[in-house]
Amino acid sequence: MVEQSRPRRSPSGDERKRDPERSRERILDAALVEFGEHGFAGARIGAIARRAGVNQQLISYYFDGKDGLYRALNERWRATSARLNRPEAPMDEVVAAFAEAATGERHWARLLVWEGLSGRDETVGESEADTKRFHEAMVADLRRRQENGEIAADLDPAYLMLLLFGATLAPVVLPQFAANFTGLAADSPEFQAAFREQLKRLMAHLAPAV
Repeated sequence: MVEQSRPRRSPSGDERKRDPERSRERILDAALVEFGEHGFAGARIGAIARRAGVNQQLISYYFDGKDGLYRALNERWRATSARLNRPEAPMDEVVAAFAEAATGERHWARLLVWEGLSGRDETVGESEADTKRFHEAMVADLRRRQENGEIAADLDPAYLMLLLFGATLAPVVLPQFAANFTGLAADSPEFQAAFREQLKRLMAHLAPAV
């Protein structure tokens, strides 16, 4: 059923006063689940509002609609990414941290799959140049680590970044393979701990021989 559009109104004064930061975070949490389950096109603002337990107009007030909400989710992930990719942290710890984050944010991983299958750009409302710069910065960080001796010189940082993305997302998007290959459920603490440890060992093998 297609949701009927309603005239936009500002939420009441009481709605605006109720811990706005917590309300924004609840909306973002609900949006991530909705987008992850249905993709951008299939997600509905009304469903997000119900998940968050807020008036639908509050979403328009804070985010100015679905595109704005999606942009805010991307900004939130980029902040998380920057926190996980600490320049001073060893590469194996960074990769393990991203694998843990992928497990905790499994709806985000599913959303990436939706985007790949639909051909929709993940950065709604952003310019192609902005998106390209963000991704180039990720590869540049790997190149910096390579120059610092953390990664073997014969590895291409761009392709390595793609491989690491696939590795960290694999247990979320292919849980049946994880279970069949290892005998452990992909969402079990035992699998997750073992998987992070294996990723760390893999990164050790990618370092230059000494």
